[in-house]
Amino acid sequence: MFSKNQYDTGTPIYLQIIHRIRQKIVSGEWQPGDRVPGVRDLAIDFGVNPNTMQRSLAELERDGLLYSERTSGRFITDNATLISEARDTMARGIILDFISQMAKMGYNKTQIREQLETLLKDAANEGETK
Repeated sequence: MFSKNQYDTGTPIYLQIIHRIRQKIVSGEWQPGDRVPGVRDLAIDFGVNPNTMQRSLAELERDGLLYSERTSGRFITDNATLISEARDTMARGIILDFISQMAKMGYNKTQIREQLETLLKDAANEGETK
């Protein structure tokens, strides 16, 4: 599924795994209440050491997105509010990163807004033609 070269060397791998799993949860790819594959299986899928995967899953448990049942394994939380908050947090991070990158290229707030409005209109028009 993933390979070592798909990871950014500037960020710890376990944090990148957390981000990817959060994306799976907030996008609905992994549904609330679903059982999460085992640590070894996920480690193989993500191309990492099982200890790295265990660390990532433990962090997601601390955040409340996953929970463990002793004999059954790990599961995705059923807490829709928590998933929605995680989705909003991820969205804010993406938007803030976008704004930061645009500012580094010399765009001001008005220009950034204009670019976004243009792209949103273009995307809406593309949706109408498909």
